[in-house]
Amino acid sequence: MTVTELPRLYTIFNGCALLHIILGLVMIKLGQKKAHIASMGIALLFSTAFLGCYLYYHYHAGHVRFAGTGLSRPVYFAILFTHIPLAILTVPLILMTVIPALRQRFDRHKSVAKWTVPVWLYVSVTGIIVYLMCYVWFGPPIRG
Repeated sequence: MTVTELPRLYTIFNGCALLHIILGLVMIKLGQKKAHIASMGIALLFSTAFLGCYLYYHYHAGHVRFAGTGLSRPVYFAILFTHIPLAILTVPLILMTVIPALRQRFDRHKSVAKWTVPVWLYVSVTGIIVYLMCYVWFGPPIRG
């Protein structure tokens, strides 16, 4: 696998994380705690794999610029400029959600998860949209 193939791979990881976040939510709503834990653990693993691939890719590929023109540009940047700060916020939010769960402080886990889950879902969905816009629909991106 070459570095240029990593965006597709890390987007697949992101999509798998998204599916497991949703499944984990469904499982906890159904009272299936073990399935919830398993699904959210898998989501965390996929998100970690995504982040590792994403950072490796951008370290080696450098900055990439969106190649779209016209109306696609403001749409892309509006999505990107909400995605980036929320993606950065997601890491500490996830930690602040997982650590109380591991300590069996489920009251704290639940109260923080109310903030973490919508942000994590938004970041996952917009990450996939950013990939599609940058690498598929209007790509390939401009390097440099």
